[in-house]
Amino acid sequence: MTTTLFRPASKKELDLIEKLGWARFPPRLPEQPIFYPVTNLEYARQITVDWNVPAYGNGYVTKFDVNSAYLKKYTIENVGDPIHNELWVPAEDLEAFNDNIVGLIEVVESYSK
Repeated sequence: MTTTLFRPASKKELDLIEKLGWARFPPRLPEQPIFYPVTNLEYARQITVDWNVPAYGNGYVTKFDVNSAYLKKYTIENVGDPIHNELWVPAEDLEAFNDNIVGLIEVVESYSK
């Protein structure tokens, strides 16, 4: 069984995902201790449109499936409105998280200024 998650991404991050064969997310930068995929398309779209496009001039919403049993180790964190649900994956767990992605990461929406 898998769980579908979403991740807003800039063009720079998307290029790194492409280099990884659309199968993994790139390592976090030192100033990024948490990887936070979100649980619904609406919230991913909101982050992309409200934050990524103004900051980078573009933004992409990615969708991917993860082994549900693996995800049980993380709690869903609500960070505001009812749709603002995300998983907080410590950067040191990202390799194991990537190992539990089932299938490919796909771009489902793109936006630009």
